[in-house]
Amino acid sequence: MTGRLHDKIALITGSDSGIGQATAIEFAREGADVVVHYLDDADGAETTRKAVEAEGRRAVVAQADIGDEQQVHALFEAATQAFGRVDVLMNNAGVDAAGKEVAELDTQTWDTSIKTNVYGAFFCCRRYVQLRKAGGIDGGKIINVTSVHQEIPNAGGADYDCSKGAVRNLTHVLALELAPLGINVNNLGPGMVLTPFNQAAIDDPDLLDQQVQSIPFKRAAEAGEIARLAVFLASADSDYVTGSTYFMDGGLMMNVGQGA
Repeated sequence: MTGRLHDKIALITGSDSGIGQATAIEFAREGADVVVHYLDDADGAETTRKAVEAEGRRAVVAQADIGDEQQVHALFEAATQAFGRVDVLMNNAGVDAAGKEVAELDTQTWDTSIKTNVYGAFFCCRRYVQLRKAGGIDGGKIINVTSVHQEIPNAGGADYDCSKGAVRNLTHVLALELAPLGINVNNLGPGMVLTPFNQAAIDDPDLLDQQVQSIPFKRAAEAGEIARLAVFLASADSDYVTGSTYFMDGGLMMNVGQGA
């Protein structure tokens, strides 16, 4: 590794599994200490903590419902008590689409998606900026994990797709507001990734083969591939990049209109 995140402090929401866990490990390999966040998978969070420490870096585990403003404040308090500051915020935690068309989509399911995916990112970004300003610290990195579905509509995905579109626009606004502070704000937009979000396809090779046919590379991404892109967005290599979405989808978005 190149030490691109040497002595940086990263808070990664939803780092108990999947992309968040892979990114925590990759950040540690690049020299960062990590705040490992989870909602209900304490064992997964502990696995991440041990993996970070195995790379020679420090880790602290913190539980929070990021859809709750006070719990987000407590999450950042735990981070600052452990490490003094947060340099890199990666808003990764989220809930997937319910798979219900709008006419059948109940309000509670809609609210859960918006509270977690949108309010969670908003609460975390706001607290991160407040603390950077209070500490007189210029610079920093915010990475919001969105999705190809911030652009591509998916029948049965109104709750998820709308939430990711909202975070896209939150990123755009923050990029403008935070440029004077030297804080870069970007989206990381994965396509299909082999994480618990796609557990059914992981468990069924035939289903997986069917689902990847629309992807030019004819495969899903590994979580570690997404994590290595996150390293770029967290490092000085991306210092002149802000307000952008980096799609990592094996060409899926380029292929959407083919055959029409």
